[in-house]
Amino acid sequence: QVQLVESGGGLVQAGGSLRLACTASGSIFRVNAMGWYRQAPGRQREMVATITTGGSTNYADSVKGRFTISSDNAKNTVYLQMNSLNSEDTAVYYCNAEVGRLVISDYWGQGTQVTVSS
Repeated sequence: QVQLVESGGGLVQAGGSLRLACTASGSIFRVNAMGWYRQAPGRQREMVATITTGGSTNYADSVKGRFTISSDNAKNTVYLQMNSLNSEDTAVYYCNAEVGRLVISDYWGQGTQVTVSS
């Protein structure tokens, strides 16, 4: 079993910054990619940013140029630096890890609340 623990969420004013962190632990054989997803009330859960162990990244259009995802493969940790936050970024942010080789499994953290006040 893999456990994911997120940290760094909180309340921030519009225009401010936060950095989220997520560390995977437990029965990890291989982490292929990690990422961040978010869900706001009344909205579908959406991909925010992902990064593979090789360093390939993908971002949602809404966060390009403002958010940066990075990882420390040795620590199985992924970070999300969020700058120029606005009210539309308010959501619960969930960490995701894709683990495996022959069989791929996805694991999720409990989520961390990010609230941006205008």
